Amino acid sequence: MKVKEKPKYNTVQNVAWMVKIAWKTRKRVLLICTLTAILEVLLNLTQLYIAPEVLKQVEQKSPIWMLLTTIVVFTIALFLINGFKEYVKQNTLFARVDVRCAIIDKVAKKYNMTSYPNTLDADFIKIGEKVCLACQDNEKATEHIWQTLTMLLKNIGGLLVYLTILSRIDTILLLVVIATSFAGFFVSRYTNNWRYAHRDEEEQYYQKKYYLRNKSESIELAKDIRIFGLQNWLNELLDQIHNLYLDFSLRCERIEVLADITETILTIARNGIAYVYLIHMALNEGLSVSEFLLYFSAVTTFTAWVMGILQEMSTLHKESLDISRVREFLDYPEPFKFEKGEDIPVTTNYELKLEHVSFCYPGAQRDTIHDLNLIVRPGEKLAIVGLNGAGKTTLVKLLCGLLDPTEGVVMLNGKDIRNFNRRSYYGLFSAVFQEFSILDVTVAEQIAQTTVDIDYEKVADCVEKAGLTSTIEKLPKGLETHVGREVYLDGVLFSGGQTQRLMLARALYKNGPILLLDEPTAALDPIAENDIYMKYSEMTQGKTSLFISHRLASTRFCDRIIFIAEGGIQEEGTHESLLAMDGEYAKLFEVQSRYYQEGKEF
Repeated sequence: MKVKEKPKYNTVQNVAWMVKIAWKTRKRVLLICTLTAILEVLLNLTQLYIAPEVLKQVEQKSPIWMLLTTIVVFTIALFLINGFKEYVKQNTLFARVDVRCAIIDKVAKKYNMTSYPNTLDADFIKIGEKVCLACQDNEKATEHIWQTLTMLLKNIGGLLVYLTILSRIDTILLLVVIATSFAGFFVSRYTNNWRYAHRDEEEQYYQKKYYLRNKSESIELAKDIRIFGLQNWLNELLDQIHNLYLDFSLRCERIEVLADITETILTIARNGIAYVYLIHMALNEGLSVSEFLLYFSAVTTFTAWVMGILQEMSTLHKESLDISRVREFLDYPEPFKFEKGEDIPVTTNYELKLEHVSFCYPGAQRDTIHDLNLIVRPGEKLAIVGLNGAGKTTLVKLLCGLLDPTEGVVMLNGKDIRNFNRRSYYGLFSAVFQEFSILDVTVAEQIAQTTVDIDYEKVADCVEKAGLTSTIEKLPKGLETHVGREVYLDGVLFSGGQTQRLMLARALYKNGPILLLDEPTAALDPIAENDIYMKYSEMTQGKTSLFISHRLASTRFCDRIIFIAEGGIQEEGTHESLLAMDGEYAKLFEVQSRYYQEGKEF
């Protein structure tokens, strides 16, 4: 039997948290909730009394002017209350959206600023997906809770007022009304709970459909879809998921129909008992027609108040579970120190040192890096080479603080980097990784990573060093040309090699004291690759540089080369000394060099 996971925060705590955010973001949300609830109760009371009061005037044979006055007064009251309610309603949505946007902002900051290991954590990823759904639109918990609280206040207020009105009738009838209301609520709750319990299944269908539609419409996959004729396959997959969703919907509808039938039977029983009791009072206790109408309307409406409270409490509980998940995501533990960490020492020389460092990815059977020792000296040009999967990128992630070792220590100028403010530590590195982010902004903004105070001379210099000047000059608006077509229709699409050069220019613009290049020429042709190598000394002047590559020819520009294999340093030296050693490096270099020599047999 699966044990239900208890939420970290209860309903009261989550409501208080939402109220706190609303108070900081849009105070009028709280006022609007209260005001709307009061207006709803007043409107309902006015509608309740209008027919009995008019009928009372007729029963008492009041003058025509008194009857008309009564009708006019109630009409004006309805007009004013409805008008004011609609005015408040028109000013409700945007305030509630602002509060939800404030929560989305917190979630986005958590995503962007969380410790890198969290982005690899399956639990973090799963919670994050559910949090995004909870903030997705107006009907989700982070916004709809205000509607729920408004309706809850309305139903509580209405219940108290109607209890006062019905205090004259028999207690037994009141108990029958309450009992049938509770029974109807539990039937309704069963239906709602069933749907809520299967929400993950429903969300999976939506996510799969969204994923397929998104991929079918993506620019990146447009060539593959047409070349490989994937249209029919994608349509088949979409049809399969749609059919599964239809089966799920059919199950929901069956349960909802049974619930509706049960609620109808309960309603007929409740109203029938009320009719019998009130007719008895009219015949034997002198209950007037206007009072009969008033009490019968109050009985049926009283049921709505009771049902409303129970349903809104149930809805509030469910929304609280989603909000609790949002809070758990925002409170997700951070393995790194940020604001509380030490400041980075101010110096022009930074030495990186790894002592007996091992690292194992969560769930892996063996270490990717094992008992590795390494010193990166200030100003050194270090090449890290090896076969794919040898651990080169993992080693660099350890050096730049994206990962912490499972064993051993990474030090900056003799101090454990875990003691430093990790964001300040990141500031030491200018990096080009194998995977990089491209935003739909201008070329200049892409390189400067900002929209204000861009140093265009520096941007042009970095573009020149990255070998991208001729490409930029051909663009319709030069550095002001938009990149990508997800946002701007006039955006350009760079090739893989051009994108790598753009990312290199971005790294150079940051101008960190340590330059990290992870396969920076993987997408370049040999001539373009050689052009980058020729500029390598200029790019790395006055900096410590870490150059990762599986192309061994690129390493001759570096002061020292380490050959990574089986999670450790197998060979170390200069290009010439490693060739003279005639080890694994030399053998791999020989194999690679044959690709560039005509007539060589493999």
